[in-house]
Amino acid sequence: MTEAPNTAAAGSASAKAAPKQNPAFRMMGMPNLRFKLPSRNWMIFFTITGSFTTALIYDRREKRRAQQKWCDLVAHLSKEPLPIDQTRRKLTIYLSAPPGDGLRIARDYFKEYVKPVLVAAAMDYSVVEGRREGDVRAGTAERIRKLRRKAGEPSTVVEEQGVEDIIADARTRIGVVDEPGPKGDLVIGRHTWREYVRGLHEGWLGPLDPPPPPPEPTPEISEASESVSSDAGPTTPETETPENKEAEKKDEEKKEEKPKPKGPTPSYIAPTDYSSQAIPRTFPQSLDSSVPIPFPHILGFLNTPIRLYRYLTQRYLADSVGRDVAAIVLACATRPYEEGTFPSADAGGDASPTNTSSTSYLEQQTLLDHEEKEWHKSVFKRDESAPDAEREWLDDIVLDPRLASRMSRYIMSPEEEARAERIAEGQEYIIGQERPTPVPFWQQMWIKYGYGEDEETIRRKPILGNLDDE
Repeated sequence: MTEAPNTAAAGSASAKAAPKQNPAFRMMGMPNLRFKLPSRNWMIFFTITGSFTTALIYDRREKRRAQQKWCDLVAHLSKEPLPIDQTRRKLTIYLSAPPGDGLRIARDYFKEYVKPVLVAAAMDYSVVEGRREGDVRAGTAERIRKLRRKAGEPSTVVEEQGVEDIIADARTRIGVVDEPGPKGDLVIGRHTWREYVRGLHEGWLGPLDPPPPPPEPTPEISEASESVSSDAGPTTPETETPENKEAEKKDEEKKEEKPKPKGPTPSYIAPTDYSSQAIPRTFPQSLDSSVPIPFPHILGFLNTPIRLYRYLTQRYLADSVGRDVAAIVLACATRPYEEGTFPSADAGGDASPTNTSSTSYLEQQTLLDHEEKEWHKSVFKRDESAPDAEREWLDDIVLDPRLASRMSRYIMSPEEEARAERIAEGQEYIIGQERPTPVPFWQQMWIKYGYGEDEETIRRKPILGNLDDE
């Protein structure tokens, strides 16, 4: 008789502990889910993944906003009418593979950060690429030598007409000229900047004709081999067979084939000879202004924290590169490269008035020099067989004052900088256009992934009448 109350109390306690479930869900066979906080391990996992995802989404959103700001700043240039007898102003892009990596990385960097601003302004551009060290230097120098030959400087080199030359000749015959306005050079990375400066000096100060090749070493024949050959007596000629004839033909073809160059074209002039060369008569009073673009690129497993930080802060890089590209596109302001001084090694870093030992330098020598610290260690290894060979990436940048004084750099004017800030704040838009009304998020998804169309696409569609008279 005493056990009955205990069983009843246990049943009532179990009934109270069991969570209630909607009868409809119970009839549908759905399980009775109990909502509770995750465990400690799951909390750590959700915190880490959630924080990383949030940081990534925020960075990509701000990156798009920064790029859109600079694109809207220059977009009015694409709306300006251009006469039919003029071609668009063309920029020159200098691009090369980063030290220790391939050219695909540099191309992706150009497409992600530089190209959107150029496309927004409808700018034309040509690219000088380099797959290995020295290619950009050789390409830059060759372009300048072609300009000097076209200007009338004597040369014995017979140029082969390429596709660009044929198109340029056809445009000249029909009276098509370039759009009036300043041009410019956009150089990506410290390694490319080194080759660009070297190519400018080689093209303007070097000769138009290639230097003679170095003499080949003559094989030395020992006296012992001569005595053996003299004592051997006359040799009997071998019988000619079809196999021997085919072997001789193959040997002759191999001799006729020109050996493929293993590296870039050798330099026409050494940096030590810059000051002794005379200025050509076609040398302009001012060179095309340039803009060096930073190219942060670091390799190595131990540098994973740095690479991860840069992966989550691409918005700063997009804003900096977008400003420089917009400056060369607008071409609103330029300044000459500066000249300064820094304490020499003998001074020991002492900046006291009594110690005035200092060394002068030009801005072109120190631009983007912080990137050299992140180059792969294999770049700094010189070839043991040729320790004195030229290395554009390692040798000191030598500047001729006559050429360095004619170089200038594009900068963003204060007026355009203020207009960019107003565009970012939503107070202003593209010149000559009104800011479109914001589209809700659900409508954007419906247009992008569904069957909807935006108003601009609908406006461009032709309106057809009743063709069947119904």
